[in-house]
Amino acid sequence: MTPPDHRATPDLGTGPRAAAAVHRVEFPVRTEEDLLEARHAVRAATQEMGFGLVDQTRVVTAASELVRNAYIHGGGGTLVVERLRRPKGSGLRLTVSDSGPGIPDVEAALTDGFSTGAGLGHGLGGARRLMHEFAIECPPGGGTTVSVTRWTAG
Repeated sequence: MTPPDHRATPDLGTGPRAAAAVHRVEFPVRTEEDLLEARHAVRAATQEMGFGLVDQTRVVTAASELVRNAYIHGGGGTLVVERLRRPKGSGLRLTVSDSGPGIPDVEAALTDGFSTGAGLGHGLGGARRLMHEFAIECPPGGGTTVSVTRWTAG
């Protein structure tokens, strides 16, 4: 079993995105055990931040789909969990990156039922629907980075 490679960074520096982050933790996504640990860490973060049970489930489900995609299709990667703060509430941003072959057709990959593997093809689009913000980057030459954010009600 690979030992955890968590790096906590309470201050991310400058810039509009970094200014909102108040805490950042990084998790490797290399093994089945890493997927489980990532889900547990995301669940714990949502509970500590005061998300309701339904929103906890939404965020954990999105995290599960994204880290599994990175593990299966990207050959492993990294999950970054960032706790965000803004004047009217707080949020949790999950950024999952891998160095795999990338996604040749992002729009198709976001369509329910589309899959290049054995899955049902609801993961990426489902993650987008479960979160308030969704961004995906697939640069030429490979790799995929998906960033999602869910905000608390307050």
